[in-house]
Amino acid sequence: MNSEYINIDDAVLVNKCQKGDSAAIERLIIKYQNRIYNLILRMCGNPEDAAELTQDTFIKVIEKIAGFEGKSSFYTWLFRIAVNITLNFCQKNARLAAKSLEEQTLHNPDAKQSLKDILQDNNTPEPSMVAQNKELCQLVTCSLEKLDEAQRAVIVLRDIEGMNYEQIAEVLGLELGTVKSRISRARTELKYILEAMI
Repeated sequence: MNSEYINIDDAVLVNKCQKGDSAAIERLIIKYQNRIYNLILRMCGNPEDAAELTQDTFIKVIEKIAGFEGKSSFYTWLFRIAVNITLNFCQKNARLAAKSLEEQTLHNPDAKQSLKDILQDNNTPEPSMVAQNKELCQLVTCSLEKLDEAQRAVIVLRDIEGMNYEQIAEVLGLELGTVKSRISRARTELKYILEAMI
């Protein structure tokens, strides 16, 4: 791949893609493939499905990039495609992650105690705190999988991807107030699920 593409702004790369530059689309894929895979994995819970849905996302991006008008950032547009593909997949298949992960983590007393300590503060666990503890991270992952797809999407976008409310509204095609209330309800539901686990 040509090194001139290494630090080029997304808008410039998109413009090059729209002119048929295959190296530019390759650069965009390399830049975002891990984030899109991780986003989808957290939403669908299955690594094989996440890999396939990530591929589907980038195929759709390649098919649709000529019509991208730049009304939103490429990043937001890409995440919208990934979230929509994943939500459609989850709704059609009506399945979540493998139960084996749940069985492994629900019986881990150390993780349960860490979670109990965090929840005593009446807060949902902070992502940075969860990330420091592998077992706790698995418990939270299991609890995320118990949320419905719409709730899981807003939690992943806000608390894991770190998107602001405006970006989430744009990605999901929702009003700002709807995003805020959905996040609030999802966090409350997540807390109930986590409390039930311990």
